[in-house]
Amino acid sequence: MIDTILFDLDGTIIDTNELIITSFMHVLEKHQLASLTREQIIPKMGATLEQQLQQFSGLGDITTLMTSYRSYNDVHHDDMVKLFPQVEEVVQQLHARGIRLGVVTTKNKPGTIRVLDMFGLQKYMGAVITLNDVEHPKPHAEPILKAVELLGADPSRTLMVGDSPMDIQSAKAAGVRSAGVAWSLKGEKALLEHKPDYMLHDMNDVYTLLEQE
Repeated sequence: MIDTILFDLDGTIIDTNELIITSFMHVLEKHQLASLTREQIIPKMGATLEQQLQQFSGLGDITTLMTSYRSYNDVHHDDMVKLFPQVEEVVQQLHARGIRLGVVTTKNKPGTIRVLDMFGLQKYMGAVITLNDVEHPKPHAEPILKAVELLGADPSRTLMVGDSPMDIQSAKAAGVRSAGVAWSLKGEKALLEHKPDYMLHDMNDVYTLLEQE
C-alpha cells in the first residue's frame, strides 16, 4: 500500500513550462548565442539549471547566463506560472487521507518555496528537497532517499511522481515506485521508455492508483 507520495515540481504539479522555455530563449538571444527551438530545449528540461545552460550554450562558465536567466524568470514568474488541473484538490485530499507528501526537485530552494507559497501548497508538504539540499541531484537516488528519511517513510510504500526520465531513474535508484505524467512536454512515449510503474493521465488517477494498491 502506498502511503507516501513525492512530487517533482516543474512540469509535474506546477506548470512553469512556458516560463522556462522563454527564459532560456531570452538568455541565448541576450548573450548572442546560437538560438534553440522549443523542440531542442524540452528534452533537456528536468536537469539542473547549470547543466541545461552549459548544454545549451556550450560554455564552461555560465555565471552570467544564470544571472540573466534568473533575472528574466523572476520578473515574469507570477504572470506565467500556474497549477496543472486538479493539483490543489488532489493534494488537499491526499493530505486529508493521511498520505505523507513531499516535493523533490532540481529547482533551487528560493524558487521552490516561492512557487509553493504562491499556490498555498507548502503546508501540505512534509519534506521539500531541492537542489540546495543535496550533493547529487536527480537522477541520483539521494534526493528521494533524503525525502523518505525526513518523512519517516518506507521506500517500498513510496511513490515518486514526475514528468522527466530523471524522476523515474531517481525513483528506481532509490527503490521507490515511480509514476510518469502524461502531460509532460516530453511526451508519454518518452517516459514509458524508462518503464515507470504507473502512468498518470490526470491528477485524479492518483486515487485509482491508491485504490488498486
